[in-house]
Amino acid sequence: MHARVGVSRATTAVVAAVVAGSVVAGCSPAEDQIPSIGYGIDNVLTTYNARTVDGAASGARQAFPRVQTGFAYLGPEGEALADNDIGSATVVPAESLTVRYVIAPQAVYSDGVPMTCDDLVLTWASNSGRFVAGENDLPLFDAASTAGYRDIDTVDCTAGSKEATVTFRAGRSYTDWRSLFGATDILPAHVAARVTGIPDVVAPIAAGDLDTVRRIADFWNTGWSLVPGAIDTSLLPSNGPYRVDSYTSDGGLVLVANDKWWGIAPATERIIVWPKGTDVPARGDSGELEVADQGAGAAVPGEGFERTDFPSKGIEQLTFATSGTLAPSAVRRALALCSPRAQLFDEYGHPGFDESSGTGSAVVDSRLVQPDTLLYPPVAATAAGRFLQPDIVTATAELAGAGVSNPTVRIGYLAPDARRSEIVADIAAACGPAGIIVQDAGSPDFEPSALRTGSVDAILGSTASAPGAAGSVSDASAHDSLHSRTGNNVGGYTNTRIDAIVDQLAVETSDATQLAIATEGENVLWNDMPSLPLFNSPRTVVAAEGMDNVVVNPTAAGSGWNMDRWILLR
Repeated sequence: MHARVGVSRATTAVVAAVVAGSVVAGCSPAEDQIPSIGYGIDNVLTTYNARTVDGAASGARQAFPRVQTGFAYLGPEGEALADNDIGSATVVPAESLTVRYVIAPQAVYSDGVPMTCDDLVLTWASNSGRFVAGENDLPLFDAASTAGYRDIDTVDCTAGSKEATVTFRAGRSYTDWRSLFGATDILPAHVAARVTGIPDVVAPIAAGDLDTVRRIADFWNTGWSLVPGAIDTSLLPSNGPYRVDSYTSDGGLVLVANDKWWGIAPATERIIVWPKGTDVPARGDSGELEVADQGAGAAVPGEGFERTDFPSKGIEQLTFATSGTLAPSAVRRALALCSPRAQLFDEYGHPGFDESSGTGSAVVDSRLVQPDTLLYPPVAATAAGRFLQPDIVTATAELAGAGVSNPTVRIGYLAPDARRSEIVADIAAACGPAGIIVQDAGSPDFEPSALRTGSVDAILGSTASAPGAAGSVSDASAHDSLHSRTGNNVGGYTNTRIDAIVDQLAVETSDATQLAIATEGENVLWNDMPSLPLFNSPRTVVAAEGMDNVVVNPTAAGSGWNMDRWILLR
């Protein structure tokens, strides 16, 4: 039986059926199997580190889920699933949430170095926000998100051990703890130690030795950069089924089977990841690409490929700077008021599918609650229909009240992207009558950090400003992009009450309390307008005829979440 990407929309039932069928695939004669599969993604590959601000917005999470494995991975319905190949994570009785992590005895990196709790210590330290310096207490590590990790009090680890005990702060029982130390979160601590000349990372982190930790952070921030034709594979050891073999502009990112992998061997020896900028239809026609996971509207192969259009867990949105032109919240509200959100959803929000409710069914009116949850309708009601259709009169009044006339707003995104280019053009046309000049600042070199530096005034992207695949069942990335102390908050938005609400939602288990504080939060956010949600980001996956086990995944991991099970039969 072959589990193929179907031509119908990818509902939960369809995805579940594909997953069920995939486990019995691959029964054809071995000589019919092709040893290499090309995989096209709609994002750049600039780093091996998916946890930095720009790394989280890159294609690292789509390229490396089966290279950098962890205690969990994002499954096809967006949930964090346990990866038992790496080891076990078990809650132990204690006053505060305490989790005991045991790394599999046979777990070893592709360079032969054992995986140890040192790797967990580095993961926690780099993503905790704990290590700061300078007059403004700026984080040493350029982490995109500290969600969950900042709630950890200690990681008890004896350097070189296979075990660690993670204790959360009192009252901070992070509800999504199972997603921590997951795929693409864990990087090889022994590489950071070797390059920086530090015996091990555990001792200076435990001692709070900021000078030494700064050296580790400097490497963590930039040392895992990927430049086609100039990578050093000794810096890129793998603890998964695949390892990085090479990366060139002409040859793509080549992943090959990791002969040190202790789990089930990958079904196909080699996966070639083709990043954004690749001529996907041409590569498909030439037989160099068999799977493509793209944003809706991107050019994809047609003949000989099966196609699925579906809404993702990511939310297409505008993220605004809170300095410069858009410093006054009234100017941000004016831009939101003139934006044709209903029209944008109708034209770009559901291509190839038509959901009647939940994810992908309408304009999204909440930043804190997802559309497929029970809490969404009452929380989303706070928008009260104020920002669906262009309201030029109120937008003009907001500008006048702020004493601003004819502001110019540069909207950046990772180009080329035909759909986002058209969205920016439509916003420009709708906001012109309000005196707002909207400029297209899309660029092939665009990174979310451009909003920090003032190069643009707004970003058009998915959850947490990601250009490509984004989202999960967890709201952590969406929430953290609004928190004043996290890297993903590239717009620099600061509101102490929103910080408190985000922190509480991370540990809250009462539906009633979640409803109350999320509703309060949305009322604040619609007034402050740090971002403008549009709709669930629509995506398209195509798979060549003969491909088995390609399973649509509407999250940040994309279809590559199970690439080690892919089989191409000819």
